[in-house]
Amino acid sequence: MPTPLIAGNWKMNGSLTLVEDFGQAFADADLPEGVEMALMVPFPFLQAAGRAFAGSRLALGAQTLSDQPSGAFTGEVSGEMLRELGAGLVLVGHSERRTLFGEDDAAVLARVRAALVVGLRPVLCLGETLEERDAGRTEAVVLGQLEAVCDALAADERTRLVIAYEPVWAIGTGRTATPQQAQAVHAAIRTRLAAYDAGLAEGMQLLYGGSMKAANAAELLAQPDIDGGLVGGASLQVDDFLAICQSAG
Repeated sequence: MPTPLIAGNWKMNGSLTLVEDFGQAFADADLPEGVEMALMVPFPFLQAAGRAFAGSRLALGAQTLSDQPSGAFTGEVSGEMLRELGAGLVLVGHSERRTLFGEDDAAVLARVRAALVVGLRPVLCLGETLEERDAGRTEAVVLGQLEAVCDALAADERTRLVIAYEPVWAIGTGRTATPQQAQAVHAAIRTRLAAYDAGLAEGMQLLYGGSMKAANAAELLAQPDIDGGLVGGASLQVDDFLAICQSAG
């Protein structure tokens, strides 16, 4: 059974004070054993977060990366830079990157490869819009995004992924997929992974990323194929994020 992982995505939010607050709170908190916890903070906070989280079990993650290792790409950040600052994970293909910044499946794959080559764990985000769900295309869209990456990777590279299912219609809207809806998609993802390799499916961490909160986390995490959460707004509140992490134990 995969190790539970609760990862917070601050998006373009937060402050140095909040970084310090999380570091202190998680250093002192009573946390369940056998649960991985991480925060994906904005680039400018990575170094401070690395220091602040050093006394806690919080791992450090980034929100995206360039598909290039270096060069004349003003404003971009490479995987090697993220590693040097202590990041161990990086989001790839988040719905906001796909929709607001035009990252298609090819761009997502290039970023996955860029993460893998420097030893970062890519958290590959998959999800459908409301229109796609209403058209009955949820599985086709989500599994298509999965296959666009996994078909191009070697078997050992696939094992280094984390998968996050984030229904686009449930991000920042206050709407949440029911536990049964979320479980159905997670089960479809795991079944598709099993077609590559049974061991891959059994070991893959599948996170739910659609408005997970302290109030609904336990019920979502109780589903058999939901191994953790990619938490948005609630990850900006120390007490809420702590509660979600504690519910994963």
